[in-house]
Amino acid sequence: MEGGQEIGIIGFLFGIAIFVFFSYCLKLICDKAKVDPGIMIWIPIVQMIPMATVAGINPFLLLLYFVPLVNLVFMFYHWAKVCIAIDKSPWLVIMMIIPVVNLAFLPLLAFS
Repeated sequence: MEGGQEIGIIGFLFGIAIFVFFSYCLKLICDKAKVDPGIMIWIPIVQMIPMATVAGINPFLLLLYFVPLVNLVFMFYHWAKVCIAIDKSPWLVIMMIIPVVNLAFLPLLAFS
């Protein structure tokens, strides 16, 4: 293999590992809220349906994520509701604004 292919394969495997880790974090959040996510938590985009159930919002509202600017407001609302559902402060969503710190948001909710 050439050098570029090896880097590509390593990058792909790293991406898969990150996806599995964050999906596991979402599963732990669902478990804390006593919601059974089933297999949906492991499917990209569809994994937001169990998270809407955790937040207590209608899953059809997830379509707001596809509306520019509205998606930013809805994201904070959605994740604030998730924080409340697992007895955390809704002010934790401020972490999502700060670069690099935002990577710790889901693990913080899942493992604390």
